[in-house]
Amino acid sequence: MSAGAPPGPLAAAAALVRRDLTLFFRRRAEVLNPLLFFVIVVTLVPLGVGPEAATLRAMAPGVVWVAALLAAMLSLEGIFRSDYDDGALEQLAISPQPLAVLVLAKVLAHWLVSGLPLVLLGPVLGASLFLPGRAMGALVLGLLLGTPVLSLIGAIGVALTVGVRRGGVLLSLLVLPLYVPVLIFGASAASNAAAGLDVSGPLALLGALLALALSLAPPAAAAALRISLG
Repeated sequence: MSAGAPPGPLAAAAALVRRDLTLFFRRRAEVLNPLLFFVIVVTLVPLGVGPEAATLRAMAPGVVWVAALLAAMLSLEGIFRSDYDDGALEQLAISPQPLAVLVLAKVLAHWLVSGLPLVLLGPVLGASLFLPGRAMGALVLGLLLGTPVLSLIGAIGVALTVGVRRGGVLLSLLVLPLYVPVLIFGASAASNAAAGLDVSGPLALLGALLALALSLAPPAAAAALRISLG
């Protein structure tokens, strides 16, 4: 390889992940707001439904998953919005690297600062709702499989609406129906584990959704970006 040759796709993707992580940590408020929302929603539930342990235990998987889904939605515009505003997105679109690979790198960086903290906070908030210890593994694994799917699906919606002023409502309408299977299977896995039932079915379906999203979402988001930028 000559000294002036451009980096390969993997090197370019790694550099983009490092760049995005640096920018995310410079905008700490944008990163922390969805996490605070996640914590606040879950901790307010006992105030609304009462402190009975049995009631909270039964609701815990659904509450944690709904709060995680909504928190993920709050952070979605951070995937492409700042790059669109400063013109960096156009540079990515005309770069010699495959745009789908660069999109996947941006989604990975977004998940590391928004999805992974949800995975780590999930058991703590589940315990605050009296979720049994035997269900914690299923909750964490479900979030670990499901939150990347939320980011990947969300990337398509953001790519379609990035050029629309105040497109938040449109983004919600686009991605919420696609989030429903993730919510159902993720909450079912934790509920089954809490009841002592088999969790392999819901987790396998979440894994299948993740594989499908990894293969289809980056090229779809790249095509949507080209349409939005065109």
